[in-house]
Amino acid sequence: MKGPGSDGRNAPPAGARHPSGGEARGRAGSAGGPVAGAAGGGPPGAGVYVHIPFCARRCGYCAFATWDDRSQLADDYVAAVRREVAAAVGSGLAPAATVFFGGGTPSRLTARQLSSILELVLRAPGAEVTAECNPEDAGAALLHAWREAGVNRVSLGVQSMVPSVLASLGRYHSGGAVEGAVEALAGAGLGDSYSVDLIFGAVGESMGDWERTLLAVLGLDPPPAHVSAYGLIAEPGTPLGSDPTRHPDPDDQAAKYELADEVLESAGYSWYEISNWSRPGAACRHNQLYWSQGEYRGFGCAAHSHELLADGRARRWWNVRTPERYLRSVLRGESPVGGGELLDPATRAAERIGLALRTVRGVDLADLPGGDELALLGELGLVELVEAAEVAAAPGDPAAGPLGGSQRSRVRLTRRGRLLASEVTLRLLGT
Repeated sequence: MKGPGSDGRNAPPAGARHPSGGEARGRAGSAGGPVAGAAGGGPPGAGVYVHIPFCARRCGYCAFATWDDRSQLADDYVAAVRREVAAAVGSGLAPAATVFFGGGTPSRLTARQLSSILELVLRAPGAEVTAECNPEDAGAALLHAWREAGVNRVSLGVQSMVPSVLASLGRYHSGGAVEGAVEALAGAGLGDSYSVDLIFGAVGESMGDWERTLLAVLGLDPPPAHVSAYGLIAEPGTPLGSDPTRHPDPDDQAAKYELADEVLESAGYSWYEISNWSRPGAACRHNQLYWSQGEYRGFGCAAHSHELLADGRARRWWNVRTPERYLRSVLRGESPVGGGELLDPATRAAERIGLALRTVRGVDLADLPGGDELALLGELGLVELVEAAEVAAAPGDPAAGPLGGSQRSRVRLTRRGRLLASEVTLRLLGT
């Protein structure tokens, strides 16, 4: 169900899936699964990502670890994920502050299959629990069951509200399906916390088509709490990547990004990461772990994990990519880990700058190298210096003041700078 975009592309390779929004946290962990405090392996605050690799159809732009011909493996796959989760919990996995079911298409599992995984994940009180869903899968029975299991936010893979654009993307739902899904979300008590994923830049999509999609999404009843909008990427090895006639135009995408920012801002949504906007309090807490170099544990094939080490380094590792290899490893009692790397403090510092620049908080001025590059980027209108009182400090920020704001000035991207985020980051790092 995925669309390409910043998280999972330019964010860490940690299964950083499409963010979804919402504040409905009251039932997280309160039904269908265990709730834990600080016991069980350390204080809560880390995230859990569960990869579901099954899709009804594989989209031509998709480069994720997904398959549309493996649904017969679902029962065994769920059993293997449950075994991997249980082993981690038994080894002291801390209660999760966030849980994210991504893929692939989590809604291709039955409600019982998904809930049987979730019930094994220790969750901190108030944990955010997200599941991605195709609009055509979002029936009342499924969503009620998810809610009872502890899911408190849903991310809908809408992509577009224009039929011709959906056809160009290889998507087969309709605007009516999206409206029906939103009605079902509201009926399940999830109407005030859902998110939508959108894609812009498909061949044949006009500026009017993109505006029509934005306005149609904002006109949903109820409207989403969170919107993710991603520029289409022609990934190597995909059908889209191999067809230059369908590659997106960078200038067209830039104009559409600016339109999205204008339309969403005027409707009361604020950008908090390059491709993500939310209403107050509805930013995705799970994906903020990726952008702030937090800890997370991935389960399932191709899932990534990240752990902070006491000596200032970090460890990142990932499971084998295919479901068949994953099943063989786990069900034989072997590790499914396919590879990993140690990140030294210098590498972590460079990643921290690149990730923080993607967010509205920006980068601490003291973390940037000296020189004239910053002044030049400011003169070009690509970055701005933000007063300390204008940004909220991330959890655990040593510069946090009594009101939660950073006590140091920060540098963040302007709207124009967001269009050139990678280039600006390289300039600031002097590489």
